[in-house]
Amino acid sequence: MDVGRWAFLFCAMLSAIIVAGGSSQRMGFDKLFAVIAGEPVIAHAIRAFERVDCVSEIVLVAREQQHDEIRKIFSGAGFKKIRAIVPGGERRQDSVRAGLGRIDRDAKYVAVHDAARPLITPQQIERAFAQCRVHGAAALAQPVNDTLKRADADLLVVGSVDRRQLYAMQTPQIFERKLIEDAYHDVYAENASVTDEVSAAERLGQKIALVLNDDFNFKITYPRDLPVADFILRERAKNRR
Repeated sequence: MDVGRWAFLFCAMLSAIIVAGGSSQRMGFDKLFAVIAGEPVIAHAIRAFERVDCVSEIVLVAREQQHDEIRKIFSGAGFKKIRAIVPGGERRQDSVRAGLGRIDRDAKYVAVHDAARPLITPQQIERAFAQCRVHGAAALAQPVNDTLKRADADLLVVGSVDRRQLYAMQTPQIFERKLIEDAYHDVYAENASVTDEVSAAERLGQKIALVLNDDFNFKITYPRDLPVADFILRERAKNRR
């Protein structure tokens, strides 16, 4: 077997869980199916993982009423790595746990990504995965550049926050499989609540490597985010020509 084939087999152990279980309440419509740069938001997120050689499978976690629409999208887009679409839970952690239950039993690493982050690139995924293989856990993050203030219940400023060691967490967040499974086992055993996978892993005392991201990877949250994401994706497409 040639060296390239051996390298591929070593690398192809990353399972991706793409979480699409949100309610889109702040949008007023299902943001995952909004079309930007010619495709639905969710399709851009899936395609980035499709293009990474190290990703061997993709498990989508979504509300059951979304499943038929998602199937239409990926059948028409020619995605080949989608292993399953599974129902999401009430909370993000419930959805991630459901995804963990459907990944290949031989998967060594797991990436969790928000479907509402359509600007993720294969290069960003690969950088995070490289650091995960070194440290056991890694996540994309962005330094906080804005001045931060604390305020009381009346929105009156009561103090400042030192931003020098603050980072806004992004996805994907990538882990050794056993680590993230153990982390979620602990979360449920303790009846705890976490907002992302880094928070779950921290509970076990795990150190997580932050991969600083200097490219756009924001989460679609408000209607104003859609035209911005559309512009960025179209500009990237022009630059690839």
